[in-house]
Amino acid sequence: MSAAASVVCQSPTCPNGNPPSRLECPTCNKLGIRGSFFCGQECFKSGCQSLLLPTYKSHKLIHDLVKKSSTATQYSDKTYNPFVNYVFTGSVQPVYPLSPKRQVPDHIPRPEYAADGVPTLERKLAGQPPRILSAEEQSKMRTVCRLGREVLDIAASHIRPGITTDEIDQIVHDATIERNAYPSPLNYRNFPKSVCTSVNEVICHGIPDQRRLQDGDIVNLDVSVYFDGYHADLNETYPVGKIDDDSKKLIRTARECLDEAIKICKPGALFRDVGKVIEPIARSNGCATVRTYTGHGVNDLFHCSPNIPHYAKNKAVGTMKPGMVFTIEPVGCTTVDGRRSAQFEETLLITETGVDILTAGTRNVFEE
Repeated sequence: MSAAASVVCQSPTCPNGNPPSRLECPTCNKLGIRGSFFCGQECFKSGCQSLLLPTYKSHKLIHDLVKKSSTATQYSDKTYNPFVNYVFTGSVQPVYPLSPKRQVPDHIPRPEYAADGVPTLERKLAGQPPRILSAEEQSKMRTVCRLGREVLDIAASHIRPGITTDEIDQIVHDATIERNAYPSPLNYRNFPKSVCTSVNEVICHGIPDQRRLQDGDIVNLDVSVYFDGYHADLNETYPVGKIDDDSKKLIRTARECLDEAIKICKPGALFRDVGKVIEPIARSNGCATVRTYTGHGVNDLFHCSPNIPHYAKNKAVGTMKPGMVFTIEPVGCTTVDGRRSAQFEETLLITETGVDILTAGTRNVFEE
């Protein structure tokens, strides 16, 4: 262990309350692995939680993986793939280096995790019933969702063959701070960018990098913004140039799944019935729904209850009530072996008479 800069302990299970860290794993430092800062031997030995591995033995595996990847694929333009030993399911591979972390002006209010990457309140309130928002809170949600839609539409207007996903991240970042808002993904659980860009077979949460979009690709942009204490969350999948008929069908199916699910949303509707609507539509179009990711509550917390699965025969609990705000965001994919996937997401407010789509847009993704 070696002396480190004064940053908080990266272990979410730190028994000392995540004080400023004093120690850094020397091997990580030598290999260029960032984030392995701990307040002491106890946290270090309990595991490098910031890298999602729970044991000291697993932490040492990180060193081995990086050493094996030291012969990263180098491209002619000095970009590279640092994960040469990873078995990718499709053709999309990372193109590094990542650009530096984008800065947010000091006057813009930040969510709780902006500094250390840890959504403490989300963890503390996990499992609590969905919140019923007051009229004032609902008004704030309407405002932030309008801003989120504006940012997504601006970013989408720049999609074309040749643009990098990092350039799209810059566009999203700039459009967000121009509205005095904070890009919610930035440093959320240590995510390094301001938007998620998921290309072709990447299901979701893709990290923007130096890869250029190619004619025939499809790309999902997942935009989330934080304004006046509340988050908006929405995403859409777009064609890049001219795409094949199968990709068009996939995108239309994903959109139909979301639209039909929204139609059942009203006071008294069961959260578990959302998946009952989505899965038959996906299957009838030759697609499968991804079970790993769900819709979620969103308000002053980025992710919270309710949890809304997108597949049939799920065990989601609860009913929709006026004042609840949540997302539905089904992911459809043609197969599980590296074929393409598509997703759409809206933030919804249950009203006394039905549902309002707070992030509703006016354009079809196939419009020029």
